[in-house]
Amino acid sequence: MAFGDFNRQQNSAPMAEINMVPLIDVMLVLLVIFIITAPLLTHSVKIDLPKASSTPNLTKPENIQLAVDAKGGVYWNGEALERDAWRSRMQAAARQAPQPEVHIRGDATAAYGKVATVLADASKAGLTRIGFVSNPEDR
Repeated sequence: MAFGDFNRQQNSAPMAEINMVPLIDVMLVLLVIFIITAPLLTHSVKIDLPKASSTPNLTKPENIQLAVDAKGGVYWNGEALERDAWRSRMQAAARQAPQPEVHIRGDATAAYGKVATVLADASKAGLTRIGFVSNPEDR
């Protein structure tokens, strides 16, 4: 590498070498910028996703089957009941230890308000293990 020397008698010919220092400086600055911004480019939110299995849910013997038919009738384990009767049974079931699971089966054409009433009554009674039952879709 020939940098200039203090001898003025030489020809002042142009340098035939590329000065690499500015190129290296630019590359190092870009490297630092990428190192700093790369972690900021990930927009993921850390959450715990639920784990699903394809095995059917086995029904335990301690459960209550509530069915709401298309006309709005409510059935407790197959027995037709009025609102006061199922509310008193829900309160009795809520006092059991451990609490039974409540499986609500709503007819596809049943009014949403009736299913919501049954769900609200179960919640008011203190039942915490409530689920909806449906048929799987054919693919």
